[in-house]
Amino acid sequence: MDEPRVACFLRDRGKILLIRDGDGIDPDIDRWSSLINNADDDPDEAAHAAIRERTVDDAISLVRAGKPFTVEMDQETRWRIHPYLFDCDSRTVETNDETTEFEWTSPAEIHRRETIPNLWKSYDRVAPTIETIREDGDHGSAWLSVRALEVLRDRAGVLATTDGDEADGWDDLAALARDLRMTRPSMTAIENRVNRAMAEVNARTPAAIEESARQGIQRALDADSRAASEAAARLSGTVLTLSRSGTVLEALREATVERVIVAESRPAREGVGVAETLASDDGFRVTLAVDAAAAHVLAEHAVDSVLVGADTILPDGSVMNKVGTRAVAIAAAREEVPVHAVAAGDKIATDGDARFELGDPEAVYDGDADIEVLNPTFDRTPADVITVVTEDGALSETMIGEYAEQLVGLAAWDD
Repeated sequence: MDEPRVACFLRDRGKILLIRDGDGIDPDIDRWSSLINNADDDPDEAAHAAIRERTVDDAISLVRAGKPFTVEMDQETRWRIHPYLFDCDSRTVETNDETTEFEWTSPAEIHRRETIPNLWKSYDRVAPTIETIREDGDHGSAWLSVRALEVLRDRAGVLATTDGDEADGWDDLAALARDLRMTRPSMTAIENRVNRAMAEVNARTPAAIEESARQGIQRALDADSRAASEAAARLSGTVLTLSRSGTVLEALREATVERVIVAESRPAREGVGVAETLASDDGFRVTLAVDAAAAHVLAEHAVDSVLVGADTILPDGSVMNKVGTRAVAIAAAREEVPVHAVAAGDKIATDGDARFELGDPEAVYDGDADIEVLNPTFDRTPADVITVVTEDGALSETMIGEYAEQLVGLAAWDD
């Protein structure tokens, strides 16, 4: 009979947790693995139990569960593996008497170490892919751009460790990079950050691309954090926001803010999750508002500023973001409330084309009447009612245009 097990991968800032349990003597026992736990009854509960045993449980969130598979551990033992991936914001790990060491590292290290059987297969079933990036309706472009770099890094790492360091891996990875750039055309950060990783390689080899993508992940995360700090310095009192942006959340947590009003952001209502997240933090008074009330709230409540994210910043200073941003910004201008869009500079587009996405019509109406549904995912907010704040501070229209010109050069790797 197959013995059910969960294999839980924790991810923080692009790295995963590998842990080694054993006696420090027998190499057949001392092998690297993820967090493993028995799963006799409910795999989901077993996964969370494994997390609670070794980590700060309230610092993690489930990303996805992968398709289970069976692996032969030895001649007498078969495991039915249920893979899971969790994001976390703490690297605190509780060890026990069997733990010899642990490390936060790149997933490609699985290929370079003695691991339990099929550990890479477990990771591969929950790792980010072109499909998960394309279909993700919950996360912003900063988060998804890091996932795109992880896809590139992981694939390069596999080639570097299984096929050597030959330059003929370049064509495969270049094709992957082109595909990644097109996963979400409206999210410029994905294109710019993939371009940067490919443009800054020091050799056309898988190992060089793996290292460039790894550095790109850290650069992207650092830029997002610095942008959040720049925005936080401009916030106080009551702030209105909408949709979901990790950079916005980071800025709000860093700022001296008394109250946050969150528009629910229909039809996906991702603002509800943002409100719940903020409500779980100490020191926040959180109000959830229906989208249609945003202009009324700005007129009748003492709102000090509006803070939103940005999926793309166009060279003229206008901002592409979750639909509803334009209406909020124009209403805020009427009430003389400043509006800031916080984003890393990599979200600046190299051309002025506004790329809109349409959401699923059934998210708005799934009835039988002959009704045409308009469900745009993004809208465009003009530059005169919004201020762009990046890791370099508030940018003028001229500065945004100059930044766009610099980013054009990153695409030259594909010429």
